[in-house]
Amino acid sequence: MKPNYIFETSWEVCNKIGGIYAVLSTRAQSMVEFVGENNVVFVGPDVWKKQESIYFEPTQELEGFAEYVMERFGLKVRVGRWTVPGRPLAILVDFTPLYAQKDEIYGLMWETAKVDSLHAYGDYDEASMFGYVSGMVMHAFYDYYKLENQKVVAHFNEWMTGFGLCYLKYFEPRIATLFTTHATTVGRSIAGNGKPLYDYMPGYFGDQMAQELNVESKHSIEKRAAHLADCFTTVSEITDDECGQLLEIRSAEVTPNGFELDFVPKGKALTELAKCSRAKLLEVASELLGYPVANDAKLCAISGRYEYKNKGIDLYINALNKLNHNGSGQLVAFILVPGWQQGAKDLSQHGDCYTTHQLVEPWNDPVSNAFRFYGFNNSIDSRVKVIFVPAYLMGDDGIFNMSYYDLLAGFDFTVFPSYYEPWGYTPMESVAFAVPTITTNLSGFGRWVNAEGQSIELGVGVVKRGDHNFDAVSDEIVAQIERIMEIADDAKQMKTVKTAAQAYAKKAQWKHFFKHYKVAYDIALRQSKMHNA
Repeated sequence: MKPNYIFETSWEVCNKIGGIYAVLSTRAQSMVEFVGENNVVFVGPDVWKKQESIYFEPTQELEGFAEYVMERFGLKVRVGRWTVPGRPLAILVDFTPLYAQKDEIYGLMWETAKVDSLHAYGDYDEASMFGYVSGMVMHAFYDYYKLENQKVVAHFNEWMTGFGLCYLKYFEPRIATLFTTHATTVGRSIAGNGKPLYDYMPGYFGDQMAQELNVESKHSIEKRAAHLADCFTTVSEITDDECGQLLEIRSAEVTPNGFELDFVPKGKALTELAKCSRAKLLEVASELLGYPVANDAKLCAISGRYEYKNKGIDLYINALNKLNHNGSGQLVAFILVPGWQQGAKDLSQHGDCYTTHQLVEPWNDPVSNAFRFYGFNNSIDSRVKVIFVPAYLMGDDGIFNMSYYDLLAGFDFTVFPSYYEPWGYTPMESVAFAVPTITTNLSGFGRWVNAEGQSIELGVGVVKRGDHNFDAVSDEIVAQIERIMEIADDAKQMKTVKTAAQAYAKKAQWKHFFKHYKVAYDIALRQSKMHNA
């Protein structure tokens, strides 16, 4: 069964924060081609108060709808287009009025869906109120445009939108529902708290661990949404195993994260961008370090969210320390991870030669502490220079003033030795720009490439990682870095490796992966039809 309309919601609709933005923004084109440009409706949070989102373009479409939502629910919505390929319809909604009804909503969610919000804290209220209003907006659209004779699916991403799914199940069950968890709350918490996740997985009970790790409410809505959805999906086999154990339900369909290559320059344009980016990276490094970095120095990076263990930042720094005391050939290693900082530094004032931006509490910063622990001094005769860029790279960071994608093209290789990574967009983005990468088989992407591991000579190096082989994995990363640094000195060899890297990006395009969503939509519609018969 093919849907006539697809609703989809996430905290990251027109709101770029992490990997889910990449998932949805690149998949939009395939969705529009599947059901039509006016039949894909994304619902996102209207968090833009001081300035307009650069990802949202207000339009005069859906005339009368905003007024209807205000009249029926007392909610303010703005209609426009998401400025990504496909330009799908986007509705941004102000969820803050629901705070006044928070306790009533939590009570209703307990009564109708057994969602336990009693132990909520932190961002739970904000996420839940947005999730709930996303369901209200979809309900309003369904009624206003009289879609009762149409096949309609509503797709909810992560626990933050689970309240919307529960809302539809109670108020408008004719809309078929999908729920995707990109990472389980309990799994991420187990990994982030230093507990062994993989060896002991069969012994973990999700509800018990949620209580122990103080994430009961988030786990509750995530688990209930997964069980209530007409179709539950996950992004990788590794996450599906996790869901089976911790949420007590396996996915109806694994929907791997694809990619689009539209924004990646081709041929000479990519070569020119790489030269420009490399020059900028060397310029900033030289200014920060206080001496010129050799033009033949190799440049590498790690990036992503600041999850020190889960993203393998700890392992990356450990491997860099080993490289610093052995071998030859200069390496400038960047850590491009947004942290708690208060603006760009004046690089001409040579004090701290590690960070490009002023950290608010450098003594509490894991990366800075690791640099001190290992004794990195960034002296002119040290083999490895480490540079921490704790800022979002959106073209206005005050140091590079280039986007992350543009800078990415300038690196010789990247390293993403994740411990907990349901999919892994960062290595995928890397190979899209013809930058060879090293990752692990504990990431969905790494496992998709080769679960048994392989060398970076093939474009993507995959290292086998487990709960208790940190040092061995570090040694393997060192060996792969040494190999790619050697290859990089031979232009012909390096071109072959870059071509191999790009081949993985081509295989992971949405035109190859979107078929899994077609299956998921079909499952949701059939299950919904059966439930409502």
